[in-house]
Amino acid sequence: MWDTFHQPTDLGDALDLLTMLGPRGVPVAGGTGVLIDARRGALPPRAELVDLGRLPDLGGIRADGDALLIGALVTHDDVASAPLVRERAAPLAEACAGVGSPLVRSRATLVGSLVARYPVRDPTTPLVALGARAIVASSGGQRVLPVADLAAAARPPLRPGALIVGVRVPMLGASWRGRFLRLGLRAAATTSVANLAVLLAFDGELVVDARVAVGGPGPLAVRVPAAEASLVGGPLSRERADVVADHMAAAVPAGDDLRGTERYRRRVLAALATRALADLAKGHAAAPAAPPRLGRPTARPAALAPYDGSVDTVVNGQARTLAGAGTRTLLDALREDLGLTGTKNGCAHGRCGACTVLLGGRAVLSCLVPAAQAHGVPVVTVEGLAGSSPGAADDGLHPLQRAFVEHGAVQCGYCTPGLLMAAAGLLATDPSPDRTTVRQALAGNICRCTGYRKVVDAVVAAGQAGGAGPGGPVSHGHDVLPAGDSRR
Repeated sequence: MWDTFHQPTDLGDALDLLTMLGPRGVPVAGGTGVLIDARRGALPPRAELVDLGRLPDLGGIRADGDALLIGALVTHDDVASAPLVRERAAPLAEACAGVGSPLVRSRATLVGSLVARYPVRDPTTPLVALGARAIVASSGGQRVLPVADLAAAARPPLRPGALIVGVRVPMLGASWRGRFLRLGLRAAATTSVANLAVLLAFDGELVVDARVAVGGPGPLAVRVPAAEASLVGGPLSRERADVVADHMAAAVPAGDDLRGTERYRRRVLAALATRALADLAKGHAAAPAAPPRLGRPTARPAALAPYDGSVDTVVNGQARTLAGAGTRTLLDALREDLGLTGTKNGCAHGRCGACTVLLGGRAVLSCLVPAAQAHGVPVVTVEGLAGSSPGAADDGLHPLQRAFVEHGAVQCGYCTPGLLMAAAGLLATDPSPDRTTVRQALAGNICRCTGYRKVVDAVVAAGQAGGAGPGGPVSHGHDVLPAGDSRR
């Protein structure tokens, strides 16, 4: 699917490498979009992946004056859960909370949603409304591009060797309220039929400023000046909302697609606009509760030999070397090299959850992870789940596995390993989740046997029984290669 995998540890080296490789150089952070491109044969010929995951300057969310700086390695989960984003850029938190599924959000990055060939468009819409700007680095220096310019192009206008290293997002002041709304064909892991972001500044009940953007298929995200102008200068009213809804509907591009007709999308946007304005008239300004997270990240190795084509990792508590894994997915390496066939190959596009494992303490879709990203990072598969928890009993089962048996949650069994691993990640962050939280957390795991009710019963019961065990279900006593391992 690709020729070579590189893992630089310095931003300058990464930029030089991308410049040298030209069109063949493909930067990869979370990998969800790049791996889908690879499966579809959409990568450049003889593509070489350049991993950004070990670059220390690309992570984190911080305030910088009146704006937020969000690094290129920040995931949608990170954005949706960050208090600063939720307080000062709530529509962006709302959008990131609904991206894909929990398993996708744990890996997919906000910057990736701007540059991937098949990106999730939702976060782009509030970024455009907020006036966000992308920080683009190359070997020649840095420049800044409005996200609106990126969002108006079918492909981002970036030269080979250029890399978006972060996004600068203006923070909303105390007088602002905002909402993001979307409609998809189902609740998770689906592209929006349409979405919108509405930001309003108030002086009492009077709207004194407005920023409105719509997104979905067609143009990635566009401002709607006519809707903004119709909002400013008066209080929110039903009549004003009707005018705004008409302007929003008119912003829909002509034509039909697989997700809906032009007429349907116009009606959807009008309805979403009416709902958003009704919420803002009531004072809605904060993002809803943060979505559940599937696992806690474990510590990175203090020192590790650079990646040289062989992956040195710890799998289910045992140090393992995966030779020649640099051109394969973690799913393929686990199954074919280590014989760990409990991890299933379902859709190979990150939509079913059957391949879920814990990577560095977090539940991930192994079909969308380059195997080389496991270099120095511990992996737990379903075969090692029982050994990862002090709660395992004489029957050799993890408390989650025992609960699945007792509640009849195992159907044909194909999806069961993925469900178990995703649930293990949830219990590591929320030891006693309620049913709603479990449903949200497992939204990325598909069961063809439709056995969801019993699965939810089992996960709730395992939590109530202390199924995560002390410290959560992800520790094997060491998180990286043993200190005395000769392969360092």
